[in-house]
Amino acid sequence: MYLKFDKKEDKLIVSLMGELDHHSAEEVRVKIDDRIDRDNIRKVILNFSGVTFMDSSGIGVVIGRYKKMQNRDGKICVAEANRTVNKVFEISGMFKIIDVYKNIDEAMISI
Repeated sequence: MYLKFDKKEDKLIVSLMGELDHHSAEEVRVKIDDRIDRDNIRKVILNFSGVTFMDSSGIGVVIGRYKKMQNRDGKICVAEANRTVNKVFEISGMFKIIDVYKNIDEAMISI
């Protein structure tokens, strides 16, 4: 799993590439949290365009960042999830708590 961080305006865009599973979840969690804390971020966009596979560990990563942002009075959303990842989000009920956008531009305007 490779992560790329971009800061635009007051938002942190985290582009995830590869498989988000039990092998990579902890490292992803630590890197994202470190960046949020270091830069005092309150708005996060998770770009899932490069995620090829995700299991329940990936759901845990997203839910954990959601709770972290709630504690900071911040916001988090997901953008550009492919059909496979979208299905995992749908089945898990994630769409009920986290907004999902078709692309980064939509997400930038909305959060």
